[in-house]
Amino acid sequence: MTITAGDKMPSGAFGIMTESGPGAISTDALFAGKKVVLISVPGAFTPTCSMNHLPGFVDQFDALKGKEVDTVACMAVNDVFVMHAWGKDRGVGDNIMMLADGNGEYAEALGLEMDASGFGMGMRGQRFAIVVDDGVATHVAVEAPGQFEVSKAEAILEVL
Repeated sequence: MTITAGDKMPSGAFGIMTESGPGAISTDALFAGKKVVLISVPGAFTPTCSMNHLPGFVDQFDALKGKEVDTVACMAVNDVFVMHAWGKDRGVGDNIMMLADGNGEYAEALGLEMDASGFGMGMRGQRFAIVVDDGVATHVAVEAPGQFEVSKAEAILEVL
């Protein structure tokens, strides 16, 4: 079942890079008592993800904070090392939390996985943005295949 506005976010965990190396963050720690914008991209270092989706949230970070967003997090079905390197490459600094959904378990729990085998990428997460308020999805914006409109930073700012 695909997550919809009003649903509680599923439990799970993501890989994150810490000062001492790979670590993890639970969804409870990520979402509890906070307003979070969770974006998902099909893959780190891929064209739309690298040139538009993630950079839009980097550029609009202050505006998102001005809308009382506590955390902006970017997830992809990539490992923690790739997500960390991609964050450095895109200059996210401490503004965007880079979340590794290495096995695609969280994308699947959300009902937002996709088969990208035709592109040699295996199972991935769809492109989306979810506004989460204290563990509950309040806005779910999932892109149609090949599109980039409803999940970009400007569109999310409009609904906050």
